[in-house]
Amino acid sequence: MRHLLLSGAVGVGLFIGSAATASAQSCEITVGSVLSITGSMAAIGSAIGDAGKLAVDHINEAGGVNDCTVRYILRDDQGSPNVGVDAAKTLVEIEEVPVLLGAIQSGVSMPILTSVTVPAKVTQISCCSSAPSFTALAAEGGTDGYWFRTLPTDRPQAAVLANIAAERGYKKIAVVYVNSDYGVSLARSFKRDIEKLGGTVTSMTAYNQEQASYRAEVNAAFQGEPEALFLVAFPADGATVTREWISFGGPQKFVFSNALRADEFVDAVGAEYLTEALGIDNAQVEGESVDAFNKAWEAAFGSAPNGPGLHTMYDAAAVALLAMEQAGEADGTAIRDNIRKITGGDGEPVYPGAEGFKKAKELIAEGKPIRYVGATGPIEFDENGDVTGPYLIWGVKDGELVTLDKWDNARVSEAIAAVSE
Repeated sequence: MRHLLLSGAVGVGLFIGSAATASAQSCEITVGSVLSITGSMAAIGSAIGDAGKLAVDHINEAGGVNDCTVRYILRDDQGSPNVGVDAAKTLVEIEEVPVLLGAIQSGVSMPILTSVTVPAKVTQISCCSSAPSFTALAAEGGTDGYWFRTLPTDRPQAAVLANIAAERGYKKIAVVYVNSDYGVSLARSFKRDIEKLGGTVTSMTAYNQEQASYRAEVNAAFQGEPEALFLVAFPADGATVTREWISFGGPQKFVFSNALRADEFVDAVGAEYLTEALGIDNAQVEGESVDAFNKAWEAAFGSAPNGPGLHTMYDAAAVALLAMEQAGEADGTAIRDNIRKITGGDGEPVYPGAEGFKKAKELIAEGKPIRYVGATGPIEFDENGDVTGPYLIWGVKDGELVTLDKWDNARVSEAIAAVSE
């Protein structure tokens, strides 16, 4: 059996086979997706897993990868680095998978990268890990080129949020953040950037995940009489922090990180308390490729894609599958070396969906170059495996998540320049 893993951690495995082409094919590729589907990120993890499954369904409809049917395995990493590493070791050392996608949290992705995938020469692609420490490691040669991610780092996210907070006139801001690589790096970047723009961070308060209450942390964040709260959190814990902030009389002016863009978070807090809130998330440029994904998602799940990580997860899976098709073999180094061949350059554009993947397979078979233009729009990985991209600013109106604004790459660059002088 040939194996392909798109992300790894232990947990209960969910095996999902797409049978559209199975009867016509004599080989099988196993695709694994490990995400946080329980715990503080349950509200977003399951939907992100669905995005990975959708890409697998589409490639199977198009004829599979290298004429093999793809089987999808979803497992839960429980948000634990130890769980993630143990599962990755099993999948890499026993299952001998060539590529791994995961995890959501940077604090889970990093130990998998350094202790499992790089030593084993297994390509790792993340949909959702944004800490800048990966860029630094790659620049130092610590990833050997085996690391990629399909969303931008949190460096521009902090700059954009700081610029918006300054525009809204927030001079005194408390920062509460999850005690993880993601939370620490984003909180520190925001503090540096808002201070560059004349604001003051009244307190920096870390919290540990999955506590029943965060009263102590919220009370600590009240020091300095802040007029707004910047919260870096995942939906379940973020809702607890926000409710307690409100119940203790904190100002209802909120700046939220990308992971909180979830209907479950809004419902848990109460939309009526979030009318002055703003948050950020990875955005998609408009165009045919984005429309293709959005329509495919709505056809599969009955509603428009709404939440973090959906578009980037689909693209991570698609990049891995098409790179393997281009490579013609299930080998980590070959996949690594073909990812940029099917994303950058001047090849024939191919889009998400079964028809797009079928076109890609036909062009590859004819020896013609392709360029995958994904659910997030054009994708181009730099030398460190990073991508750039636009952002959207979200809020809550009439009880629903809405997009308040969009920042293209040029505007994001201006925001970074404003805090870099």
